[in-house]
Amino acid sequence: MSVRPSFVELRRRLEAGMVGQNQTVLSLMIGLLADGHILLEGAPGLAKTRVARLLALGMEGVFNRIQFTPDLLPSDLTGSSIYDAREQRFDFQTGPVFGNFILADEINRAPAKVQSALLEAMEERQVTSGTRSFKLESPFFVIATQNPIEHEGTWELPQAQLDRFLLHVTVDYPDLATEREILDLVLQEAVDALTPGEAPASIPKADLAEARRLVLDVHLSEPIRDYIVRLMSGTRGDPESLNGVDEHLSHPVSPRGSVSLARTAQARAWLMERDHVLPEDVYALVPDVLRHRMGLTYRAEADGVTPDQIIQNLLEQVSVV
Repeated sequence: MSVRPSFVELRRRLEAGMVGQNQTVLSLMIGLLADGHILLEGAPGLAKTRVARLLALGMEGVFNRIQFTPDLLPSDLTGSSIYDAREQRFDFQTGPVFGNFILADEINRAPAKVQSALLEAMEERQVTSGTRSFKLESPFFVIATQNPIEHEGTWELPQAQLDRFLLHVTVDYPDLATEREILDLVLQEAVDALTPGEAPASIPKADLAEARRLVLDVHLSEPIRDYIVRLMSGTRGDPESLNGVDEHLSHPVSPRGSVSLARTAQARAWLMERDHVLPEDVYALVPDVLRHRMGLTYRAEADGVTPDQIIQNLLEQVSVV
């Protein structure tokens, strides 16, 4: 029996609960199926926490929300060794990062040492305390949020941390009609909460593991692979400099960008019920895959050049074939 209908239905439920955020929902589903982590960036009140919670409720597993604050310590995330006086030994008490679905809320409000505490967990799927390492249970999916408006009391994520995120998704304000739909939905949910019904069945962990295996089986043709590599090389001026790209970058995209773009394109094609990747899958994902992997020059920042503008220039100058 195919597991794809369960994920198509989950996507439909998330879109119904997140009016006007279909692209955000699709990106989260892609990240989940490609076994990566997601960084959501948007102003307060745009339902970033809500969509993470709705996704976790649709899946089997433990959901933990971590509110990042300036006084947070690394051990508040990972856990620490506690001395047991009766047994005369140290026992490791796990922290909230030991879950299946982790919401790192306002991740840029904690200092770099706390942000870095997630690095090993996100990349190696383990936590080290002293001389011991503790494996994290699969699935392990991190959704981090950050607020781009406020800068006081925040710490910019280091590039090494940003690169651990598969996708960097921006969440924008809704238009007039969409906001009216959101208002109606929230008011109706308040009424429905008084007489709660039966919750939809969660997707088992085994089905997620099977879906991830099937995603890897999605055909990625040689021309599509070449297109992905040429897009990444285009940020490095290889084989030639591209207008509006090279002069704005202090450092280009690493090969991890190629791998991420290929994996997410396979996941998107699978969700679209295809067994092969099309150029449109790659094209649609390039902004979310690249916007956090490029370093801008001081001149570009002073001139107000954005990563999305550079990415658009890249896409216009690198042809599919």
